[in-house]
Amino acid sequence: MFDVKTVSMEWGGKTLTLETGRVARQADGAVLATYGETVVLCAVTAAKSVKEGQDFFPLTVHYQEKFSAAGRIPGGFFKRERGATEKETLTSRLIDRPVRPLFPEGFYNEINCIAQVLSYDGETEPDVVAMIAASAALTISGVPFMGPIGACRVGFVDGQYTLNPKQDAALKDGRLDLVVAATGSAVMMVESEAKELTEEEMLGAVMFAHDECRKVVNLIIDLAEKAAKEPWEIDLSDNTADIKAKLKKAVGKDVAAAYKLTDKSARSNALNEARAKAKAAFADETPQTQMVAIKTMKKVEADIVRGAILKDGTRIDGRKLDQVRPIESMVGFLPRTHGSALFTRGETQTICTTTLGTKDSEQMIDGLEGLSYSPFMLHYNFPPYSVGEVGRFGAPGRREVGHGKLAWRALHPVLPAREDFPYTIRVLSDVTESNGSSSMATVCGGCLSMMDAGVPIERPVSGIAMGLILEGDDFAVLSDILGDEDHLGDMDFKVAGTEAGITTMQMDIKIAGITKEIMGKALEQAKAGRAHILGEMTKALGSARTELSAHAPRIETIQIDKSKIRDVIGTGGKVIREIVAETGAKVDIDDEGVIKISSSDIAQIEAAKKWILGIVEEAEVGKIYDGKVVNIVDFGAFVNFMGGKDGLVHVSEMRNERVEKPTDVVSEGQAVKVKVLEIDPRGKVRLSMRVVDQETGAELEDTRPPREPREPRGDRGDRGDRRGPRRDGGGDRGPRGPRNDRGPRRDRDGDSGGGDPNHMPAFLKED
Repeated sequence: MFDVKTVSMEWGGKTLTLETGRVARQADGAVLATYGETVVLCAVTAAKSVKEGQDFFPLTVHYQEKFSAAGRIPGGFFKRERGATEKETLTSRLIDRPVRPLFPEGFYNEINCIAQVLSYDGETEPDVVAMIAASAALTISGVPFMGPIGACRVGFVDGQYTLNPKQDAALKDGRLDLVVAATGSAVMMVESEAKELTEEEMLGAVMFAHDECRKVVNLIIDLAEKAAKEPWEIDLSDNTADIKAKLKKAVGKDVAAAYKLTDKSARSNALNEARAKAKAAFADETPQTQMVAIKTMKKVEADIVRGAILKDGTRIDGRKLDQVRPIESMVGFLPRTHGSALFTRGETQTICTTTLGTKDSEQMIDGLEGLSYSPFMLHYNFPPYSVGEVGRFGAPGRREVGHGKLAWRALHPVLPAREDFPYTIRVLSDVTESNGSSSMATVCGGCLSMMDAGVPIERPVSGIAMGLILEGDDFAVLSDILGDEDHLGDMDFKVAGTEAGITTMQMDIKIAGITKEIMGKALEQAKAGRAHILGEMTKALGSARTELSAHAPRIETIQIDKSKIRDVIGTGGKVIREIVAETGAKVDIDDEGVIKISSSDIAQIEAAKKWILGIVEEAEVGKIYDGKVVNIVDFGAFVNFMGGKDGLVHVSEMRNERVEKPTDVVSEGQAVKVKVLEIDPRGKVRLSMRVVDQETGAELEDTRPPREPREPRGDRGDRGDRRGPRRDGGGDRGPRGPRNDRGPRRDRDGDSGGGDPNHMPAFLKED
């Protein structure tokens, strides 16, 4: 029934197995990839024809994590997988970015690539397995895919590169979390977060990953030799040479002149005029030829721009290859935010704000690993007005999620430890202008806004986007690329970091990979650009502010003994709720006895702190405390002091003169000052008001004469001498008779408890 084909290899201490022919047999290509006990199914389907009028390649990648893969049921009201999570969106992009450039130009058939996590072992990350499964499924499907690619994750621990570490352990135990996709000959995609690695260490990690990717590529080729379908026969011949020549003759000079304009709006208007002129030149041609001419116009523009850069190093806006556009930074841009910055680089601009919150504001993440919480968030918005266009404005798309995560990775490594800065941090980037690398502007602006908010980051972070023009053996690396240089170039290479090293690196290319030489040059040129941008940023703010904004909440942390946690929380949370209600401060306590008290009002924090310390502190004999009368009884009043502790003020300790009733002196809820006189072995506390000045709290001299000590009690034999003879004359009573002979026991009132009052024991009657 099944024609199963399988290949396997040992890789990184686990077995990687690729299987096809058993599952999803109606798809053009379907591969079940197993690594450890993590299993991912990827199915690829492709349309057999192109939609009429379509002039782009509609590749769609969907990655989905099934909660059943980890033996979990989704949380929330809907108990099924719903919209894509942030991780699913990012992994879909990880698959899409390296495979898209490997389809031939002019191939416009729609392709759907769906990867689903079916089993997760808690150790092997499914994102890399999904990338491998997608590559294998595309390779055997028969579509014109110029792969395969391999993928792997790399860590860096104690100066050594490690293969496929667990994602959360890569940075917890080491200094690098790097994902690389590559063909057998060149690197296609890089995504990373690092703890200030040098350029040499990052380049070494990429090369280490490339060597491991080659092993996966060879394994996929082995599977394709067994199970690949017949390749599609499609005509992708380039028959646009005549059209391109006609376009260059008609509008070549106009395009060249447009790209010499440094202002983006003026350049865009000039290019639109040239495109309209080109369209008019083909007005008499067939609709099909007109569509091809419009598509070819972009090639004409690319040839002109790329030729100028490679020939004489002339860029669109007249800059040198390694020159960064003018930068202007402002902090404190908005009056009521906790921290804000306006960062402008050329025609790219973003407003970044930082908001500080308490532990309650942490982001809850429900994934295969279970519930987790993130105290740092970075959200990126790209409204259509930022590029002068009309478009959709709503929920963030894949691009916004990806750019936001890239900036998050750049800033996350320099954040202070949670113990040192117990705040939840949210950075918001609203792009207001865009002409090249708004994600790196978000890194710079986000860093400045956090410093403005008083977040004590280790070192400032800057970011820069690099470009590449490659023709044969000739290439040029561009610093701080414009939007048009990105569209017409061959690489988008983003690097962010501090003066000490790189914190993130991302690379996407539009050609079949780049070499070690090109990447090395790009890294060195990016280092110089980052240093220049850092210098411009420090003109606005050189280091984090030492004081938080007046509008930001304050958080104070105290440590108590774990045995006292129950006392602070109280039965059913009664005590901690009372503290919050009375003081107005938020109070969080963990299982280790770490208590975080937060409020924008310092007085509220101090009140809650004093209350809590009063609960956990041991009362000290001879010390004076502020208290509150909580209960009045006939013989005195109970006073609550030191938070949750109560003590008794006997009526004789209220004043030096005689007090008939406690209510003559105190009332419930009254604030009083008391001195601890005694703490008995059972923990009961005896207090005094009379020796404390109730106005000032000063201790008063005790003028009352001390009590005479009681005569010590003698032994049992001496009692008879003090008490006199026994009631029966001191003689021997003899043994007591049975209960029935003695009559009922007397109660406290002398009543016999309902029996005959004249019925008494014989020895009492004798008296």
